[in-house]
Amino acid sequence: MSNLVKGKATICIVNYKTLDFTRLALRCIRRFTGYPYEVVVVDNDSEDESLEHLKSLKWIRLLQRQTTEDVSGSRSHSAALQLGYENCNTEFFLSMHSDAFVHREKWLTDLVGYFGGDEKTACVGSGKLELTPRWRILLKKATDLRTFKRKLLRAPDPFGKFRYYNRTICCVYRTEVLRSEGLSFLTDEEKGLGSGKQVYFDIVDRGYKTVELPASVMSRYVIHLAHATQVVNPDEFALRKRTVKKCNKYAEKMMSSPAMQSIITDDSLDK
Repeated sequence: MSNLVKGKATICIVNYKTLDFTRLALRCIRRFTGYPYEVVVVDNDSEDESLEHLKSLKWIRLLQRQTTEDVSGSRSHSAALQLGYENCNTEFFLSMHSDAFVHREKWLTDLVGYFGGDEKTACVGSGKLELTPRWRILLKKATDLRTFKRKLLRAPDPFGKFRYYNRTICCVYRTEVLRSEGLSFLTDEEKGLGSGKQVYFDIVDRGYKTVELPASVMSRYVIHLAHATQVVNPDEFALRKRTVKKCNKYAEKMMSSPAMQSIITDDSLDK
């Protein structure tokens, strides 16, 4: 397997001015991860206290990315993931958002286990992690003809940006496949392909297998605060008031839980 370290994963987190969330995400990784791993954090030119905190951590590998042009959040996030991937030398590369928090022992061991030793399986992940009532899930599945066609025929979907894809919230990739196929996390926004879409479409269209976990399964391992980066940086990102209120309410509930409080107050996880 070329020069990749077998049986190990590189966990890549992109940070942009989210001190509290990034710190908690990293502590959760350290608290709950037993599978061999290393953490690469790519800072997207934060120039704030979150960057200072990351510089103080000796157990992570920090990559500082300077931005010289005005680009969208998705494009900047993708470029940071690409930088993290280019610095990966392990069998698996795992993308994780700074507002995604693992909360279960052996979470990474379980996710890697879904590959099943099949080298044609290139990706394990899920779609959105917002849990919805079961009747809505069933209705969406019953009317989602594009996903049905893709799963039945393994054929490229002509409707590009509307295709299902495993999101980079928490997604494990087989590094060797990405390398051998020359794949990239960089986006093609002219086609409406944001972070994670193009690389996933390329994986599927080139005949590789993927594992698509339902939100109910992935949420056993990961809690996700959707739009958290945008919410804590309101001067830079525009969100609907309803979205902001929903995110703040969920964040307050999650971070005040006894389980998360035990991690938030445990400074030893930084050392």
